[in-house]
Amino acid sequence: MTDFKNYLYYNKIMDTRKKAVVALSGGVDSSVTALLLQQQGYEVTGLTGRMMNASDSVVFNAKRVADKLQIKHYVFDAAEKFKDKVIDYFINSYRNGKTPNPCIMCNQFIKWGVLFDYAVNELGAEVFATGHYADIRYIDGVYKLYPAKDEHKDQLYFLYRLGQKHLSKTVFPLHKYDKEQVRQMAVDFNLPPKDSKDSQDICFIQKPMTTKKFLSEKFGAQKGDFIDILTGKKWGEHQGCYQYTIGQRKGIGIAAPYPLYVIDIDVKKNIVYVGREEDNYKTNCRIIDLNLTYPLEKYEFDAWVKIRYNMHHKKAHVRLLNDFADIEFYEPVNSITNGQSGVLYDLEDKHLIGGGVVVR
Repeated sequence: MTDFKNYLYYNKIMDTRKKAVVALSGGVDSSVTALLLQQQGYEVTGLTGRMMNASDSVVFNAKRVADKLQIKHYVFDAAEKFKDKVIDYFINSYRNGKTPNPCIMCNQFIKWGVLFDYAVNELGAEVFATGHYADIRYIDGVYKLYPAKDEHKDQLYFLYRLGQKHLSKTVFPLHKYDKEQVRQMAVDFNLPPKDSKDSQDICFIQKPMTTKKFLSEKFGAQKGDFIDILTGKKWGEHQGCYQYTIGQRKGIGIAAPYPLYVIDIDVKKNIVYVGREEDNYKTNCRIIDLNLTYPLEKYEFDAWVKIRYNMHHKKAHVRLLNDFADIEFYEPVNSITNGQSGVLYDLEDKHLIGGGVVVR
Protein backbone atom coordinates (compact mmCIF):
# COMPACT_ATOMS: atom_id res chain seq x y z
CA MET A 1 0.00 0.00 0.00
CA THR A 2 1.21 3.51 -0.81
CA ASP A 3 2.17 5.52 2.26
CA PHE A 4 -0.53 8.17 2.60
CA LYS A 5 1.74 11.01 3.78
CA ASN A 6 4.23 10.40 0.96
CA TYR A 7 1.31 10.21 -1.44
CA LEU A 8 0.04 13.63 -0.34
CA TYR A 9 3.54 15.10 -0.53
CA TYR A 10 3.90 13.81 -4.09
CA ASN A 11 0.74 15.67 -5.09
CA LYS A 12 1.88 18.88 -3.40
CA ILE A 13 5.07 19.12 -5.46
CA MET A 14 3.41 18.53 -8.82
CA ASP A 15 3.21 21.31 -11.41
CA THR A 16 0.19 23.61 -11.74
CA ARG A 17 -2.90 21.44 -11.72
CA LYS A 18 -6.42 21.64 -13.06
CA LYS A 19 -9.05 22.58 -10.51
CA ALA A 20 -11.56 19.82 -9.83
CA VAL A 21 -14.58 20.25 -7.60
CA VAL A 22 -16.04 17.01 -6.28
CA ALA A 23 -19.64 16.73 -5.11
CA LEU A 24 -18.64 15.25 -1.77
CA SER A 25 -21.34 13.41 0.18
CA GLY A 26 -19.03 11.69 2.64
CA GLY A 27 -19.86 8.26 1.19
CA VAL A 28 -17.43 5.76 -0.30
CA ASP A 29 -18.00 6.63 -3.97
CA SER A 30 -17.54 10.40 -3.75
CA SER A 31 -14.62 10.01 -1.34
CA VAL A 32 -12.73 7.67 -3.67
CA THR A 33 -13.59 10.00 -6.56
CA ALA A 34 -11.79 12.82 -4.74
CA LEU A 35 -8.87 10.52 -3.96
CA LEU A 36 -8.48 9.38 -7.57
CA LEU A 37 -8.54 12.92 -8.94
CA GLN A 38 -5.96 13.95 -6.38
CA GLN A 39 -3.90 10.96 -7.47
CA GLN A 40 -4.17 12.10 -11.09
CA GLY A 41 -2.75 15.51 -10.20
CA TYR A 42 -5.86 17.66 -9.92
CA GLU A 43 -6.21 20.43 -7.35
CA VAL A 44 -9.26 18.98 -5.63
CA THR A 45 -11.94 20.84 -3.68
CA GLY A 46 -14.90 19.23 -1.95
CA LEU A 47 -18.40 20.69 -2.29
CA THR A 48 -21.28 19.40 -0.19
CA GLY A 49 -24.89 20.36 -0.72
CA ARG A 50 -26.94 20.79 2.42
CA MET A 51 -30.19 19.30 1.14
CA MET A 52 -32.25 19.30 4.32
CA ASN A 53 -32.11 20.79 7.76
CA ALA A 54 -31.36 17.30 9.05
CA SER A 55 -28.35 16.78 6.78
CA ASP A 56 -25.72 17.85 9.33
CA SER A 57 -24.37 14.28 9.38
CA VAL A 58 -23.74 14.45 5.62
CA VAL A 59 -21.78 17.69 6.03
CA PHE A 60 -19.87 16.24 8.99
CA ASN A 61 -18.92 13.06 7.11
CA ALA A 62 -17.87 15.02 4.02
CA LYS A 63 -15.68 17.29 6.11
CA ARG A 64 -13.95 14.26 7.65
CA VAL A 65 -13.06 13.08 4.14
CA ALA A 66 -11.86 16.54 3.11
CA ASP A 67 -9.69 16.75 6.21
CA LYS A 68 -8.23 13.30 5.52
CA LEU A 69 -7.32 14.29 1.96
CA GLN A 70 -6.23 17.76 3.10
CA ILE A 71 -8.44 19.53 0.57
CA LYS A 72 -10.64 22.61 0.84
CA HIS A 73 -14.27 21.97 1.62
CA TYR A 74 -17.31 24.15 0.96
CA VAL A 75 -20.94 23.70 1.95
CA PHE A 76 -23.72 25.04 -0.28
CA ASP A 77 -27.18 25.50 1.19
CA ALA A 78 -29.44 23.81 -1.36
CA ALA A 79 -32.28 22.98 1.05
CA GLU A 80 -34.86 25.33 -0.47
CA LYS A 81 -34.12 24.18 -4.02
CA PHE A 82 -34.10 20.54 -2.92
CA LYS A 83 -37.50 20.89 -1.28
CA ASP A 84 -38.97 22.61 -4.34
CA LYS A 85 -37.49 20.43 -7.09
CA VAL A 86 -37.14 17.05 -5.39
CA ILE A 87 -39.32 16.61 -2.30
CA ASP A 88 -42.35 18.59 -3.55
CA TYR A 89 -42.01 16.92 -6.97
CA PHE A 90 -42.00 13.52 -5.23
CA ILE A 91 -45.13 14.32 -3.21
CA ASN A 92 -47.02 15.90 -6.11
CA SER A 93 -46.25 12.97 -8.40
CA TYR A 94 -47.96 10.54 -6.03
CA ARG A 95 -50.79 13.02 -5.51
CA ASN A 96 -51.38 12.89 -9.28
CA GLY A 97 -51.18 9.11 -9.57
CA LYS A 98 -47.63 9.01 -10.92
CA THR A 99 -44.52 7.21 -9.70
CA PRO A 100 -41.56 9.65 -9.50
CA ASN A 101 -37.78 9.41 -9.96
CA PRO A 102 -36.42 11.79 -7.30
CA CYS A 103 -32.75 10.92 -8.00
CA ILE A 104 -33.10 12.15 -11.58
CA MET A 105 -34.56 15.45 -10.42
CA CYS A 106 -31.79 15.80 -7.87
CA ASN A 107 -29.19 15.26 -10.59
CA GLN A 108 -30.80 17.84 -12.85
CA PHE A 109 -31.56 20.62 -10.38
CA ILE A 110 -29.12 20.03 -7.53
CA LYS A 111 -25.92 18.23 -8.61
CA TRP A 112 -25.82 19.59 -12.16
CA GLY A 113 -27.92 22.59 -11.19
CA VAL A 114 -26.97 24.77 -8.25
CA LEU A 115 -23.88 22.76 -7.22
CA PHE A 116 -22.45 22.61 -10.75
CA ASP A 117 -23.04 26.33 -11.26
CA TYR A 118 -21.46 27.19 -7.91
CA ALA A 119 -18.47 24.95 -8.61
CA VAL A 120 -17.82 26.51 -12.02
CA ASN A 121 -18.79 30.14 -11.43
CA GLU A 122 -17.72 30.66 -7.81
CA LEU A 123 -15.02 28.07 -7.13
CA GLY A 124 -13.40 28.22 -10.57
CA ALA A 125 -13.77 24.52 -11.31
CA GLU A 126 -12.37 23.37 -14.62
CA VAL A 127 -13.97 19.98 -14.04
CA PHE A 128 -16.89 18.86 -11.87
CA ALA A 129 -16.87 15.32 -10.54
CA THR A 130 -19.26 12.95 -8.79
CA GLY A 131 -19.14 9.32 -7.74
CA HIS A 132 -21.51 8.13 -10.46
CA TYR A 133 -20.68 4.95 -12.37
CA ALA A 134 -20.70 6.11 -16.00
CA ASP A 135 -18.17 6.81 -18.75
CA ILE A 136 -17.98 10.10 -20.69
CA ARG A 137 -16.30 9.97 -24.10
CA TYR A 138 -15.67 12.73 -26.63
CA ILE A 139 -16.49 11.32 -30.07
CA ASP A 140 -16.94 13.15 -33.40
CA GLY A 141 -17.29 16.51 -31.72
CA VAL A 142 -19.84 15.55 -29.06
CA TYR A 143 -19.75 14.13 -25.55
CA LYS A 144 -21.51 10.82 -25.03
CA LEU A 145 -22.29 8.74 -21.96
CA TYR A 146 -21.30 5.06 -22.02
CA PRO A 147 -21.90 2.26 -19.50
CA ALA A 148 -19.40 1.86 -16.69
CA LYS A 149 -17.31 -1.24 -16.13
CA ASP A 150 -19.52 -2.39 -13.25
CA GLU A 151 -22.77 -3.23 -15.00
CA HIS A 152 -24.50 -3.74 -11.65
CA LYS A 153 -23.75 -0.13 -10.65
CA ASP A 154 -24.20 1.49 -14.07
CA GLN A 155 -26.12 4.75 -13.61
CA LEU A 156 -26.78 6.07 -17.12
CA TYR A 157 -30.51 5.83 -16.44
CA PHE A 158 -30.28 8.61 -13.85
CA LEU A 159 -28.16 10.92 -16.04
CA TYR A 160 -30.31 11.46 -19.13
CA ARG A 161 -31.07 15.09 -18.21
CA LEU A 162 -27.41 16.04 -18.72
CA GLY A 163 -26.49 17.86 -21.93
CA GLN A 164 -23.30 18.92 -23.69
CA LYS A 165 -22.69 21.87 -21.36
CA HIS A 166 -22.57 19.59 -18.34
CA LEU A 167 -20.78 16.67 -19.94
CA SER A 168 -18.00 18.90 -21.28
CA LYS A 169 -17.00 19.80 -17.72
CA THR A 170 -17.85 16.56 -15.90
CA VAL A 171 -15.63 13.58 -15.07
CA PHE A 172 -16.59 10.21 -13.57
CA PRO A 173 -13.37 8.60 -12.30
CA LEU A 174 -15.17 5.47 -11.04
CA HIS A 175 -16.19 4.25 -14.48
CA LYS A 176 -13.06 2.06 -14.70
CA TYR A 177 -13.74 0.21 -11.46
CA ASP A 178 -16.26 -2.13 -9.92
CA LYS A 179 -17.74 -1.46 -6.49
CA GLU A 180 -15.46 -3.89 -4.68
CA GLN A 181 -12.38 -2.19 -6.09
CA VAL A 182 -13.71 1.17 -4.96
CA ARG A 183 -14.34 -0.15 -1.46
CA GLN A 184 -10.84 -1.61 -1.36
CA MET A 185 -9.31 1.75 -2.28
CA ALA A 186 -11.23 3.33 0.59
CA VAL A 187 -9.77 0.72 2.92
CA ASP A 188 -6.22 1.02 1.51
CA PHE A 189 -6.15 4.77 2.07
CA ASN A 190 -8.12 4.56 5.32
CA LEU A 191 -10.80 6.94 4.16
CA PRO A 192 -13.46 7.64 6.83
CA PRO A 193 -16.43 6.00 5.02
CA LYS A 194 -14.51 2.78 4.23
CA ASP A 195 -17.05 0.57 6.05
CA SER A 196 -20.21 2.51 5.22
CA LYS A 197 -23.12 0.99 3.34
CA ASP A 198 -24.45 2.28 0.03
CA SER A 199 -26.75 5.26 0.38
CA GLN A 200 -30.49 4.63 0.10
CA ASP A 201 -32.41 5.72 -2.98
CA ILE A 202 -34.74 8.20 -1.27
CA CYS A 203 -32.39 10.17 0.96
CA PHE A 204 -35.12 12.30 2.53
CA ILE A 205 -37.04 9.27 3.84
CA GLN A 206 -34.85 7.81 6.54
CA LYS A 207 -35.53 4.48 8.27
CA PRO A 208 -37.65 3.51 10.11
CA MET A 209 -39.84 5.83 8.02
CA THR A 210 -41.11 4.21 4.81
CA THR A 211 -42.44 5.76 1.62
CA LYS A 212 -45.94 4.53 2.49
CA LYS A 213 -45.82 6.10 5.97
CA PHE A 214 -44.31 9.30 4.58
CA LEU A 215 -47.11 9.71 2.04
CA SER A 216 -49.80 8.69 4.53
CA GLU A 217 -48.69 11.51 6.82
CA LYS A 218 -48.94 13.95 3.90
CA PHE A 219 -52.29 12.83 2.48
CA GLY A 220 -54.09 10.97 5.25
CA ALA A 221 -56.62 8.18 4.66
CA GLN A 222 -58.55 8.46 1.39
CA LYS A 223 -60.92 5.51 1.10
CA GLY A 224 -61.35 4.16 -2.44
CA ASP A 225 -62.05 0.96 -4.36
CA PHE A 226 -60.04 -1.84 -5.90
CA ILE A 227 -61.73 -2.56 -9.24
CA ASP A 228 -61.00 -5.42 -11.64
CA ILE A 229 -59.59 -3.92 -14.85
CA LEU A 230 -61.46 -6.43 -17.08
CA THR A 231 -64.74 -7.22 -15.32
CA GLY A 232 -65.40 -4.10 -13.26
CA LYS A 233 -65.80 -6.24 -10.15
CA LYS A 234 -65.05 -4.55 -6.84
CA TRP A 235 -62.41 -6.55 -5.00
CA GLY A 236 -62.20 -4.42 -1.89
CA GLU A 237 -61.24 -1.02 -0.53
CA HIS A 238 -57.97 0.85 -0.02
CA GLN A 239 -56.93 3.89 2.02
CA GLY A 240 -55.53 5.99 -0.81
CA CYS A 241 -54.43 5.29 -4.39
CA TYR A 242 -51.17 7.18 -3.70
CA GLN A 243 -50.04 4.08 -1.77
CA TYR A 244 -49.80 2.01 -4.96
CA THR A 245 -47.83 1.88 -8.17
CA ILE A 246 -48.44 0.09 -11.44
CA GLY A 247 -47.08 -3.45 -11.42
CA GLN A 248 -47.25 -3.76 -7.64
CA ARG A 249 -48.27 -7.18 -6.29
CA LYS A 250 -47.26 -7.19 -2.64
CA GLY A 251 -49.19 -5.13 -0.13
CA ILE A 252 -52.51 -5.10 -1.96
CA GLY A 253 -54.09 -7.18 0.79
CA ILE A 254 -56.85 -8.84 -1.22
CA ALA A 255 -57.72 -12.52 -0.88
CA ALA A 256 -58.21 -13.74 -4.46
CA PRO A 257 -57.93 -17.14 -6.21
CA TYR A 258 -54.93 -15.80 -8.16
CA PRO A 259 -52.29 -13.10 -7.61
CA LEU A 260 -53.55 -9.58 -8.25
CA TYR A 261 -51.41 -6.79 -9.66
CA VAL A 262 -51.99 -3.06 -9.87
CA ILE A 263 -52.79 -2.41 -13.55
CA ASP A 264 -53.85 1.25 -13.55
CA ILE A 265 -54.69 4.14 -11.22
CA ASP A 266 -57.45 6.73 -11.61
CA VAL A 267 -56.48 9.44 -9.14
CA LYS A 268 -59.58 11.59 -9.79
CA LYS A 269 -61.93 8.74 -8.87
CA ASN A 270 -59.48 7.30 -6.32
CA ILE A 271 -59.71 3.89 -8.00
CA VAL A 272 -56.92 1.33 -8.11
CA TYR A 273 -57.50 -1.08 -11.00
CA VAL A 274 -56.18 -4.60 -10.47
CA GLY A 275 -55.89 -7.70 -12.62
CA ARG A 276 -53.75 -10.69 -13.53
CA GLU A 277 -50.10 -10.39 -14.41
CA GLU A 278 -50.81 -10.77 -18.14
CA ASP A 279 -53.07 -7.70 -17.99
CA ASN A 280 -50.04 -5.60 -17.12
CA TYR A 281 -48.21 -5.93 -20.46
CA LYS A 282 -48.20 -3.29 -23.19
CA THR A 283 -46.24 -2.70 -26.39
CA ASN A 284 -46.27 1.09 -26.56
CA CYS A 285 -45.98 4.28 -24.57
CA ARG A 286 -44.98 7.91 -25.01
CA ILE A 287 -42.03 9.73 -23.47
CA ILE A 288 -42.64 13.44 -22.85
CA ASP A 289 -40.35 16.24 -21.65
CA LEU A 290 -37.72 14.64 -23.86
CA ASN A 291 -34.06 15.51 -23.43
CA LEU A 292 -31.43 14.34 -25.92
CA THR A 293 -27.89 14.09 -24.60
CA TYR A 294 -26.52 15.16 -27.99
CA PRO A 295 -28.06 16.24 -31.34
CA LEU A 296 -29.44 13.46 -33.53
CA GLU A 297 -29.60 13.29 -37.32
CA LYS A 298 -32.36 10.67 -37.40
CA TYR A 299 -35.83 11.12 -36.00
CA GLU A 300 -36.94 7.52 -36.39
CA PHE A 301 -34.79 4.57 -35.37
CA ASP A 302 -34.53 1.40 -33.29
CA ALA A 303 -33.03 1.62 -29.82
CA TRP A 304 -32.78 -0.12 -26.49
CA VAL A 305 -35.29 1.36 -24.04
CA LYS A 306 -35.71 1.13 -20.27
CA ILE A 307 -38.90 2.36 -18.62
CA ARG A 308 -37.54 1.82 -15.08
CA TYR A 309 -34.08 1.41 -13.65
CA ASN A 310 -34.21 -2.23 -12.54
CA MET A 311 -35.12 -3.83 -15.86
CA HIS A 312 -33.29 -5.26 -18.85
CA HIS A 313 -33.05 -3.11 -21.96
CA LYS A 314 -35.88 -3.83 -24.40
CA LYS A 315 -35.66 -3.26 -28.14
CA ALA A 316 -38.14 -0.72 -29.48
CA HIS A 317 -38.86 1.49 -32.47
CA VAL A 318 -38.57 5.19 -31.60
CA ARG A 319 -40.21 8.14 -33.36
CA LEU A 320 -39.10 11.59 -32.21
CA LEU A 321 -41.74 14.32 -32.44
CA ASN A 322 -40.77 17.76 -31.10
CA ASP A 323 -40.25 17.33 -27.35
CA PHE A 324 -41.65 13.81 -27.05
CA ALA A 325 -41.06 10.35 -28.46
CA ASP A 326 -43.45 7.52 -29.34
CA ILE A 327 -42.13 4.11 -28.34
CA GLU A 328 -43.22 0.81 -29.88
CA PHE A 329 -41.67 -2.25 -28.23
CA TYR A 330 -40.93 -5.32 -30.29
CA GLU A 331 -42.30 -7.48 -27.50
CA PRO A 332 -44.70 -6.58 -24.69
CA VAL A 333 -43.20 -5.11 -21.51
CA ASN A 334 -44.80 -5.05 -18.09
CA SER A 335 -45.51 -2.24 -15.68
CA ILE A 336 -45.29 0.80 -17.94
CA THR A 337 -45.82 3.45 -15.29
CA ASN A 338 -46.82 7.11 -15.51
CA GLY A 339 -44.13 9.34 -14.07
CA GLN A 340 -41.23 6.92 -14.37
CA SER A 341 -38.42 7.72 -16.81
CA GLY A 342 -38.14 6.21 -20.26
CA VAL A 343 -34.51 6.18 -21.33
CA LEU A 344 -33.08 5.51 -24.80
CA TYR A 345 -29.80 3.70 -25.52
CA ASP A 346 -27.94 3.12 -28.77
CA LEU A 347 -28.67 -0.28 -30.28
CA GLU A 348 -25.02 -1.11 -30.99
CA ASP A 349 -23.02 -0.03 -27.93
CA LYS A 350 -25.73 1.08 -25.44
CA HIS A 351 -24.46 4.62 -25.06
CA LEU A 352 -27.07 7.03 -23.74
CA ILE A 353 -29.23 8.86 -26.31
CA GLY A 354 -31.66 10.64 -24.02
CA GLY A 355 -34.88 10.19 -22.13
CA GLY A 356 -38.04 11.69 -20.68
CA VAL A 357 -41.11 11.00 -18.58
CA VAL A 358 -43.33 7.99 -19.34
CA VAL A 359 -46.96 8.45 -20.29
CA ARG A 360 -49.04 5.29 -20.76
